[in-house]
Amino acid sequence: MRAIFFDDSAARSAAARLVAAGYSAETVRERLAGEDDEEDHPWAVLSDAPEFVMDMLADEFDGWLDLEEPAAAAPELPPLVLPQAPQRVKRPDAQGPPAR
Repeated sequence: MRAIFFDDSAARSAAARLVAAGYSAETVRERLAGEDDEEDHPWAVLSDAPEFVMDMLADEFDGWLDLEEPAAAAPELPPLVLPQAPQRVKRPDAQGPPAR
C-alpha cells in the first residue's frame, strides 16, 4: 500500500504513526516520469497497513492513496476457424473476362 504526500514532514509523521501502531512503514522519494532531480517530487509512504488506515492518514496529512488498478481481463473469444488447405480464388471453368 502506498500513500503519497507533497511535504516531507507529513510523510515522516504518517510513517511514524504507522510504526507506532505496529505496522511497517518506509518513506521514499516518489519518482515522476523517470526524472533525476528531486526538487519537486512527492514523498511516498510504503506500508503493510490496511487500506482504510492509510486512507485516514492520507486525508489527515493532505496526501492521497495510490491504489493500483486491477488489470482488465482479456475478453473470452471463440477459437478461430482456419482453412485446412489453400482456397481457389477463381473458378476452374472461368476463361477470362466475358466477351461483349
